[in-house]
Amino acid sequence: MIDAMLFRKKSPIGLDIGSSHIKAVQLNDTKSGYELAFAEMQPLPSEVIVDGAVADKNTLIASLKDLMGRAGIKSGDAVIGVSGHSSVIIKKITIPMMTEEELSTSIKYEAEQYIPFDINDVNIDFQILGPKPDEEGQMDVVLVAVKKNIIAEYVDVVEKAGLVPVIMDIDSFALNNMYEMNYDVAEKRIVALVNVGASKTNINIVQEGIPIFTRDSVMGSNNHTEALQRELDISREDAERLKRGQTIDGVSPETALFVVTSASDEIYTEIHRSFEYFRSSVSEEEIGTIVLSGGAALLKGFPDMMAERLGIPVEIADPFRQIRIPEKLDGAHLREIAPLAAIALGLALRRVGDR
Repeated sequence: MIDAMLFRKKSPIGLDIGSSHIKAVQLNDTKSGYELAFAEMQPLPSEVIVDGAVADKNTLIASLKDLMGRAGIKSGDAVIGVSGHSSVIIKKITIPMMTEEELSTSIKYEAEQYIPFDINDVNIDFQILGPKPDEEGQMDVVLVAVKKNIIAEYVDVVEKAGLVPVIMDIDSFALNNMYEMNYDVAEKRIVALVNVGASKTNINIVQEGIPIFTRDSVMGSNNHTEALQRELDISREDAERLKRGQTIDGVSPETALFVVTSASDEIYTEIHRSFEYFRSSVSEEEIGTIVLSGGAALLKGFPDMMAERLGIPVEIADPFRQIRIPEKLDGAHLREIAPLAAIALGLALRRVGDR
């Protein structure tokens, strides 16, 4: 008998292309749930990705090919994540009740009122959340606009690396996919999904699995690196080592910790501003928990200090919580770096045709 598995189309690869690393995850669909096919990371030189835009296309293509080679991938479908305050706009809007088909024809008009770009320069999508509570005849919609040139850049890179881009998603929504897959979203409590990467912070505040507030910030863990460089007059490479808890000659661990702590306070302040805006404009309900992902989640003391500074419990994200990891993969190592894979795994959960 011919094994049907031989002809089953492989699941797409989730690609989180950040400013310091490319993260890639692929999942196998099994009868008992999802199984990890691979999770790989490839470091990127600085200045390859700047403010979410591709600044050095050739280096990015070569790095992506290196990652694919290590994963044993020659081709396949890919889901690409994008974010950035200057290229991606996400707005929750309230409009009169209508069908999805009706909104499809009028979305451009609705979007023009909220998008600060030329409407012809962006691709627009939307998700109907449902009727707006306490406002009869109105409904809530999440509106998304991404600059066409940003989409074109990433599509070109991925295609030249040998992959087929099938879906373009938003990093903050990928965080929500990861959260829905691994956590109990039925609870009515409000949860803040916070991903602190190298050059950006993605915030997606959700209730019962539904995004109610989304914001991107340009503040990230590069803040730690740059503070160490500036205050201690050291190279970027030495600053990265200190940030990861390693030692270098001539710098005491106490001095490095003081600089890192001060830089962390700037990140917490930026997140606090977003939370305050959420409370004043969206909901007065308290945020019950922060689920933290990204490289900063692995920095010594960062999650605990975040909880103390913001007054909200912080849980480190585990995107592999409900994912089976085969014995052939290094499960212990994957668990250690799990917070870095949160967005890539959320992207890997997407399938062509879903919403």
